[in-house]
Amino acid sequence: MLKKILFGCCLVALVVIGSVFALYQKVDTYLTQSLQLPTEQQFVTIRQGESLRSVLKYFEEKSWLHPSIAAHLIYRFYPALAKIKVGTYQVQSGESLHNVLQRFITGDEYQFTITLIEGSRFQDVLQKLVTESHLKHEIQSMSEDEIAKKLSIDKPKLEGLFLAETYHYTAGTSDIDILKRANQKLNSVLQHGWENRQNGLPLRSPYEALTLASIIEKETAIKDERQLIASVFINRLNKRMRLQTDPTVIYGMGSRYDGNIRKKDLRTPTPYNTYVIRGLPPTPIAMVGRGAIHAALNPKVSDYLYFVASGNGGHVFSKSLAEHNAAVKRYLKQLRTKK
Repeated sequence: MLKKILFGCCLVALVVIGSVFALYQKVDTYLTQSLQLPTEQQFVTIRQGESLRSVLKYFEEKSWLHPSIAAHLIYRFYPALAKIKVGTYQVQSGESLHNVLQRFITGDEYQFTITLIEGSRFQDVLQKLVTESHLKHEIQSMSEDEIAKKLSIDKPKLEGLFLAETYHYTAGTSDIDILKRANQKLNSVLQHGWENRQNGLPLRSPYEALTLASIIEKETAIKDERQLIASVFINRLNKRMRLQTDPTVIYGMGSRYDGNIRKKDLRTPTPYNTYVIRGLPPTPIAMVGRGAIHAALNPKVSDYLYFVASGNGGHVFSKSLAEHNAAVKRYLKQLRTKK
């Protein structure tokens, strides 16, 4: 009789073990299946209070996964996989559910990027921030003064006070946070450049260096020209010559600029018109990158006082007004032949 009881118990145990093993295999098969997305990649946002089961149900409703009872059993066999974290994640078509869940439990959120472009104005930056759908928008209804206070910036304008660079962020980051990081990065790069600047520059502060860098940024997009263009402006400042640079005129014209600069525009006084004022304008005129800052603080040593477009993408540099006028004539002649 005892043998029969033991045999029965063993049989029941084997059935239970077999059933558990079968369920384990089912769960394992469920976890190793590949996601079938309608596109190559999708974003998934896990919100506060959402469970693993609700996420899997969403996947199944989207037909990314084949429905299975195994979805209800994952937490029993793999309890660690149930500890998913709030965030926005990117999932790829064809990757296994197990890999996706591993990302959810480590909180490896997708890193979005926003690139602030050299030569852009502050208003361009604001418009770019508005288009980033994964940012938390806080500044849309704020004035420039209010944004400055929020960022603890005491300058009269925010123009040029953000480093042109690519910034990574996770979904839900605020636009103010992006601006704060860009301003802090700018301050760090500018201060380092200022402390290691060339001796004898006619620049009284890092802010003046930034203003000069913004003019250089607007004058050329050619990396190898920046320091040479910087030398022209430094030489003119040293000789107390007006900078006479068109980008400052354009900036001072504001909404009046229609794509053309006329003689009357060069003569019309604005705080930024360097054909009228001496020295640098009162603020930067654009956002700058590291290269322009480096050029402003480390110009090439030259005797150049003038430059004009070459017509081939670069510039022609001159030491005298006569040389410059000849270069201007060649440039205008080249323009006429292209028409």
